[in-house]
Amino acid sequence: MIEALRRPASSDDLEQLAALLVDAVESGASVSFMSPFSASEAREWWSKTLEQASPRAIVLVARDEHGIAGSVSLHPAWPPNQPHRADISKLIVHRRARRHGIGRALMAEIEERARATGFTLLTLDTVRGDPGEQLYTNCGWQRVGVIPDYALYPDGRPCDTVVFYKKL
Repeated sequence: MIEALRRPASSDDLEQLAALLVDAVESGASVSFMSPFSASEAREWWSKTLEQASPRAIVLVARDEHGIAGSVSLHPAWPPNQPHRADISKLIVHRRARRHGIGRALMAEIEERARATGFTLLTLDTVRGDPGEQLYTNCGWQRVGVIPDYALYPDGRPCDTVVFYKKL
């Protein structure tokens, strides 16, 4: 089941989001954080991010029988001349739930909600060669290009980043 996360998030949802983020980092995903990464750091990041998010931001979660199994966020562009644009970030699916279509379902839902909210252009980036790159391509996103050594994996290795956009 996919739903918009209520804000402020419940303490249970914050715990589950923290566990989701820790799982992503522990599995080697380049999602902005380095190893080791604790649940308390993840909880603090989620709390701060949700508290400071624009009222137009959208955070979706996918739930399974164990709780939050995935999430994706939409953050409106801040410049006044870009009210039509938003960034997609932190598409994360827990290892227990990968390869079951949750990532694709989260992307379809965030795009639909973005469209319904009036956004007409979305952007995102992902690690070159990671499964997300193929997912976004299969979902109709347009590849802009590659930035070499843009970020690091949690273990410190550099990774290239692919930039995508999608017109709604």
